[in-house]
Amino acid sequence: MTKIVVMVSGGGTNLQAIIDAINSKKITNAKIVKVISNNPNAYALTRAKDNEIDAECISPKSFCDRSDFYKELISAVDAVDPDLIVLAGFLVVIPKEMIAKYPNKIINIHPSLIPSFCGTGYYGLKVHEGVLKRGVKITGATVHFVDDGTDTGPIILQKAVEVRSDDTPEILQRRVMEEAEWQIMPKAIDLFANGKIKVVDNKVIIAE
Repeated sequence: MTKIVVMVSGGGTNLQAIIDAINSKKITNAKIVKVISNNPNAYALTRAKDNEIDAECISPKSFCDRSDFYKELISAVDAVDPDLIVLAGFLVVIPKEMIAKYPNKIINIHPSLIPSFCGTGYYGLKVHEGVLKRGVKITGATVHFVDDGTDTGPIILQKAVEVRSDDTPEILQRRVMEEAEWQIMPKAIDLFANGKIKVVDNKVIIAE
């Protein structure tokens, strides 16, 4: 059984999509063993508790030094010995020590088709504002492994979403979540949990 830690900062819609996929058997051989948030008011913590999943808030605001926050975060993750760490809207930079400790075991969902509209400064609504400002016709979402860069790790899955002429950033954000994020994040987790993902030369190979 693949043990998963989900890290999230906000409402937890991607967390809910993962929970629902596990319950409906779209994700097999996997279990969420812990949810961690940096935000004490994150609704994701309530979602976890409602589904009887261990949940904890570890806020950087509770620590005088960032390094102490990182130590506590890594300690909380290590305590459950996860096979996979899922960043589902976690708006805190992951410490390099954690990335080194869990190589190709941390995945992130980004609301664009990487390498477009990604990297430093592109998060949340800012991604969709950038898409609409540029006038692209297709956007989407990407699930990728996390490495030392920002949105630079090996790409696991991508799904395209049409951009419409009357879209606002909020409308587009919702459609990307519904049509892409909530589809490919559970699928990527299922592939990982069932040993169907290999990383070769910084590229993901998915077994048939």
